[in-house]
Amino acid sequence: MTATRTVPRPGALRRAVPTAALALVATLLTGCSDDRGDGDADAAAATTSGSAPTGDATTPAEPAPSGSTDSPTGTADDPPVRSSVSLPALMRERLTGGPIARVRRQAVTDAYTRWEVTYPSGEVTVSGVLLVPNGRGPFPGIVLNHGYIEPSVYVTGQGLAREQDRLARAGFVVLHTDYRGHAASDPATPLSRETRLGYTRDAINAVQSLKRSPVVDRTRVAMLGRSMGGAVTYNALVAKPGLVQAAVVYAPVSSRFLDNLERWTIPERPEAAQALYDRFGTPRANPRFYRELSARTYFDRITEPLLIHHGTSDDSCPIAWSRTTQDLLRQDGVRSRLVVYEGEEHAFVPRWEDSIRTTVAFLRRQLA
Repeated sequence: MTATRTVPRPGALRRAVPTAALALVATLLTGCSDDRGDGDADAAAATTSGSAPTGDATTPAEPAPSGSTDSPTGTADDPPVRSSVSLPALMRERLTGGPIARVRRQAVTDAYTRWEVTYPSGEVTVSGVLLVPNGRGPFPGIVLNHGYIEPSVYVTGQGLAREQDRLARAGFVVLHTDYRGHAASDPATPLSRETRLGYTRDAINAVQSLKRSPVVDRTRVAMLGRSMGGAVTYNALVAKPGLVQAAVVYAPVSSRFLDNLERWTIPERPEAAQALYDRFGTPRANPRFYRELSARTYFDRITEPLLIHHGTSDDSCPIAWSRTTQDLLRQDGVRSRLVVYEGEEHAFVPRWEDSIRTTVAFLRRQLA
């Protein structure tokens, strides 16, 4: 089904914001244009030619994360870096991962062993869980990027338990990353958390770490993300083409950064939105900054096949977001498929069995 490009109106969610935040939203979001589907010709020109959109405010520079840029990795085809807090800057970072340390054996089943682990993400240590199938290997590998769970209550390996078990039983080595700021990981800075760039670095480093493992076939590695983890997955695909051989997302958030900012950050964490505005300008004053945090701006860089699962009754992440994402992916020549589940909600319960069978078949086909 061909999706119609639609952008949620900023006012749709303002009723949930306290009175002070209402004024903030009305003042800062009116008139902003970030989506290619908004008819933003400047965005398209900046993506294809590298020229700056007319009237775009200059984003203040910020040092790159320590330990993550050993040497430049960009090419002449990469978009220009105007802010170190951007996907173009991430494209040039050398993210190499490191050895996976097995901290504690959690469980032994008839099909796999599950370990609590840590791995390096630059100078940050990230925790997670590793599931290794029984047998000699090497096995195909997959990194799992979980959805949003309040970090203060999150416990290691939380959020994708069903997928961990099924994929390990299907013969995949599974590395579920907790992300920085979660469980036993090192803390996350507010900026790396709100932009999701820190989480994206952790997911990319998880793949690189998994490829170092002797039980993994480094030529057969995939990524799977759910909800917020869908955005992390999209970011990883555009930042590092060729990192994995295939990707799957479940009930993903929008591939447009401002959709997610308006849906969650402004009503639930208005102080975090204000911190972004104070440092980088509002979406109206500096649209380029927010556009360069949107994976869809760079969909033409994706080289891997992508499978998207989404339910029509999802009241957390509207299916319209995935329809628009799919439309844009196809326009940019990405091998993508959107599977729509009538009546399925965000949690994916009634149709989850169907979806995971489709996922396993897709991954086996792409990683053969």
